[in-house]
Formats: sequence, C-alpha cells, structure tokens
Amino acid sequence: MTKKKAMLIDITMCIGCNSCQEACKTTNDLAAGEEKALSATTYTALNEYDGVFVRRMCQHCIDPTCASVCPVGAFTKTPEGPVLYDEDKCIGCRYCMQACPFQVPRYEWSSTYPRIQKCVFCHDRITKGLQPACAEACQVGATKYGDRDELLKEAAERIKAEPSKYVNRIYGQQEVGGTSILYITSVPFEKLGFKTELQTAALSPLTWNALSKVPSIVTVGGSLLYGIWWITNRRTEVQHHELRQREMEKGSNGNGNQ
Repeated sequence: MTKKKAMLIDITMCIGCNSCQEACKTTNDLAAGEEKALSATTYTALNEYDGVFVRRMCQHCIDPTCASVCPVGAFTKTPEGPVLYDEDKCIGCRYCMQACPFQVPRYEWSSTYPRIQKCVFCHDRITKGLQPACAEACQVGATKYGDRDELLKEAAERIKAEPSKYVNRIYGQQEVGGTSILYITSVPFEKLGFKTELQTAALSPLTWNALSKVPSIVTVGGSLLYGIWWITNRRTEVQHHELRQREMEKGSNGNGNQ
C-alpha cells in the first residue's frame, strides 16, 4: 500500500529567502522573477504578514474538490499525494477554480490555448524517490517532505514540546477532509490569511450530489435544443420551398404571356 506523502511547513522557521519559489520556477520551466501571489506562472508564492512569511501553494487535498467537480476527469488524485491536471482533457469550464476551497487554480487568460495552472507537487520527482524541488531548496528546514502520518506526528510533537511557541493546531490535518500540505505556526492562522472556518468533512460528496443531476439535465436540455433546432430548420426549409414555388409560378406566367 502506497503511503500518502505530504509536506510540513513550519512557519516559525521560514526566513523569507524565496528559494522555494525559485526552485519551483526552475523545475517547472516557469517565467523567472519573484511573485507575491499565485498565478499562471507561479505555483508557490511567499506572502509576508508583519515579518512572518507564509508560503502559498496547492494544498493537494486528500479528497480534492477540483477532481469531483471536473466533468471530464482532468484532475486526478494520485496514491502518493499529488493532485494532477491533464490539459488534454480540460474543456476550460473552470469549475475547479470556483470549487477549490483554497482558491488555488489559475487560468492562462492571456494564452491563445489557455490551461489551468497549479502546483503538481513535483510528481515526476517524488515517483523517482526525490523530494519536491521547494523542499529540497529550503536550507533552514522550514519545509519538510515525507509520509503524511509521520509528519503529523512530528508536528504534534513540536507543538507539545513548545506549547508557548506554537498555536495548538496543525492546519491541513482536518480541513475539508485533510490536505497533503500541513502548517504549524506561532501566530494565529486567521491573522496569516488562512481560511480557518472550513468544514472538516470533504466537500466532494456535495459536488458529486450536484453533478449526479447533470446527465438528466443534459439529456432533457439536449432534446429540447434539438427540438428547437428541428422546428427552426423546418420553417426555413418551408420558406425556401415556398419562395422557389412562387419564382417558378412567376416564370411560368411570364412565359405564357409572351
């Protein structure tokens, strides 16, 4: 059985060097340059809150909502942990952008052939036994990669060992069913821009219930649209036929009068 992989980000240790973003851009062939927010060319971004640095990226949910709302299966959750995107299947509906509880997916609005862009957890690297590029680039240990259960245990031990230093919460442990990116901090999460009111249950069952009605809606809607098309097309054919008849009659009358 494949163990779920994850990353533990200890916000108290981050010094804001931005090496994680640089490594991410290099590994994924993204446009160089520091960016403060996620974009089509930035899979990981570093924000600052009064001297505290917080890294943003795809949370790689255990039960991803983006995958459950995608009508063509462009998103998949791998056994190792990454949530991957297949641009060849994508139809550009952007449901994933609306459904993501962390508002992560970005769209290439300026591209002729736009795609969804987001962190892929360096899937190619981890399947080869390597760390994600961002974790490998972190020289101060603020980002640690490993088995999710073991990282949760380590995070709990850090909090227990220094209760005056850490907030008693591991962000990502339970949010929307749990995520593969975990955070611990000395500053309340709500003060660092985290969504702290998310439910603990996964959102995918809700989206599946909604999407289960789509086939019947599509069938009825398709039949209705076909009916409208047939009626409209039939009227056009009749009009063209009547016009040809009148032209033929005029031609006959004209020939008869000569």
